[in-house]
Amino acid sequence: MTSAFPSVTGNVVRWGIIGCGDVTEVKSGPGFQKADGSRLVAVMRRDAGKAADYARRHGVPRWYSDARALVADPEVDAVYVATPPGAHLDGALLAAAAGKPCYVEKPMARSTAECDAMLAAFAAAQRPLFVAYYRRALPRFVHARALLDSGRIGALTGLQCRFASPGHGGVGTLPGQAAPDLSWRFRAADSGGGLLLDVGAHAIDLLDFFGGPLQDVAGHAARLVTPGDTEDAVAFSFRTAGGAPGTASFNFASAQKADLLELEGTLGRISLSVFGHEPVRLETAAGTETFPFAPPAHIAQPLIQAVVDALLGRAPCPSTGASARRTSAVIDRVLAAYYGGRDDAFWDRPATWPGRQRTVDGV
Repeated sequence: MTSAFPSVTGNVVRWGIIGCGDVTEVKSGPGFQKADGSRLVAVMRRDAGKAADYARRHGVPRWYSDARALVADPEVDAVYVATPPGAHLDGALLAAAAGKPCYVEKPMARSTAECDAMLAAFAAAQRPLFVAYYRRALPRFVHARALLDSGRIGALTGLQCRFASPGHGGVGTLPGQAAPDLSWRFRAADSGGGLLLDVGAHAIDLLDFFGGPLQDVAGHAARLVTPGDTEDAVAFSFRTAGGAPGTASFNFASAQKADLLELEGTLGRISLSVFGHEPVRLETAAGTETFPFAPPAHIAQPLIQAVVDALLGRAPCPSTGASARRTSAVIDRVLAAYYGGRDDAFWDRPATWPGRQRTVDGV
């Protein structure tokens, strides 16, 4: 078998991970060892002790505390960047400069501008870039897409997505409370925004997966109770590539939970959750059908397999830098008014964010 890319040796892709933190313990890391045609040969973390511990526990031959050293390893064919989004651009650019394919955690970057810098670097290097929107390869969503494509619900006429959770954690809402030590997910310099980027991005990417590139995106964002400066409630409207209208809402400051994605058509409806594992539900004039799917032990492994297959010339991968860039563009469009634009290093100027000012000043 001949690999599709010069940096891949033979019929096995040898991976190195930049940032072997929590996301790599179960969700993704073991997938690089268990996917067909894949090996995990090196990991990196700035804390050398934690890098060494990860390598020991997961049977990885080598570890590093410097990303440059991992990327320069001649036995590393491809790089997985598993850091928080604030470091995605730097890690990806290291891989591109070394002429190595890259798989980046989602969201692709803090902003569309950073996505564009990554895409330009990989285009110049003539190497592929993939992004970990792993739901595109999970059987539940692949089957729902097949139902849609088969015409079982007729022509697509609408998409609705609703998600709610107590993401605010119930802290920081009372006068006089001490400011909490916020996770990186609530620090724009690390995450690019609030939980819309860490959680909602998965759902937005699925709207693209089912409806094609989203058009006429318009929405609103607010910070209502969550500590810190980033948004905790977002709603927007859009049209699909075929013209069907759609809506999406994300409430990360809700006492109740909700998780529902609906695809409506002229002949029926497909319903499923984004983050749960309930059966896919198909409703038509003939009745209701349900399609159960057990989640894989390592949730990202099906997409990792698709990336490996693409690198080995077996089949295309459904989640690329180009598709992930579209998701980031939707996020930027919806959050632009809150942050006073997202084309610059907006994370360095929180005092200028109109959304934050409205919340703080009560205007």
